[in-house]
Amino acid sequence: MVKSEQVHKSFGPIEVLKGIDLEVRAGEVFCIVGPSGSGKSTFLRCINHLEKINAGRLYVDGHLVGYRQRGNKLYEMREREVATQRRDIGMVFQRFNLFPHMTAAENVMEAPVQVKGLRRAEARERAERLLARVGLADRVDSYPSQLSGGQQQRVAIARALAMEPKLMLFDEPTSALDPELVGEVLDVMRALAEDGMTMIVVTHEMGFAREVGDSLVFMDGGVVVESGHPREVLANPRHERTKAFLSKVL
Repeated sequence: MVKSEQVHKSFGPIEVLKGIDLEVRAGEVFCIVGPSGSGKSTFLRCINHLEKINAGRLYVDGHLVGYRQRGNKLYEMREREVATQRRDIGMVFQRFNLFPHMTAAENVMEAPVQVKGLRRAEARERAERLLARVGLADRVDSYPSQLSGGQQQRVAIARALAMEPKLMLFDEPTSALDPELVGEVLDVMRALAEDGMTMIVVTHEMGFAREVGDSLVFMDGGVVVESGHPREVLANPRHERTKAFLSKVL
């Protein structure tokens, strides 16, 4: 579903990604862990072209992301073409980014109506179904200010699912939550994994990675230091940098 070939990304003189190679299979839960500043979130944002890569290739479902190749040259797509690609990629951020003047249902309805041209009645029905799926059937007409952080993040997940994506990206989805609210969001993500959704999850929740993940990479300094099955990497890290990181978080 996702293939990254020697992906590089710099911000001015600072090289944040230094040649990322990895593959994510369809239906896989792929976890990315590492210290702050290691490039995890930047890489995630490159997958849907929220950040433009400086070198390399990124493919989603066999299609080059953000660029068209002619011969050996890459040409950047127009914003409208990129937006079309993004329809297939749902993203959930650390901050919930809900529209404060819209109810939970209206937040979920907005993109299907505006982007896909879905009739409002059909979009409402889909929104109610998705909000029930994330355990919020009784909060469809609540505004974000009336919801807890965990509830708002579950609305954000429902909103991403409303576009029927092939791939879901999660950028530390529980890091802004109070500890007692983390579980309710992880439960929704577990259910998505059981339903076969392809997910790339940047996370500090090692328990989730161990229990739900199919693959795990440890990133540091803009490179993949170590990769493998989550339980193996977390229990028996081979690289000294991985051992040092895990000794602080486990």
